[in-house]
Amino acid sequence: MRATSGDILLTGIAAGPGTAVGPARIIGSLDDFARFRPDDVLVCRTTSPAWTPLLARACAVVTETGGMLAHAAIVAREFGIPAVLAAAGAMTTLTEGRLVRVDGTHGHVGTATGNTGRN
Repeated sequence: MRATSGDILLTGIAAGPGTAVGPARIIGSLDDFARFRPDDVLVCRTTSPAWTPLLARACAVVTETGGMLAHAAIVAREFGIPAVLAAAGAMTTLTEGRLVRVDGTHGHVGTATGNTGRN
């Protein structure tokens, strides 16, 4: 079964092309890193070099701030994962563990059903 998309929940800057489906993991600080699992969608305010190990395991990243030259955008493109940045309210709109579809080509984050992974 392929993942299907539903309603668009957030719109932001399309900063890393591609699409991926996975559970949203809301990470507020370095103290939350232990909760992150491989193929989660990393949802956070912003990233810095300390966050690179999470980006290496993420299927996609959504941040509340940033742009095309932000750390999250650059690292997402290096790792080949979709990225949507400057998605205002991402940490409150998305709920922990909810299956979401990140479209880094068009800058959308929406509901999803089906299998997880990158397309």
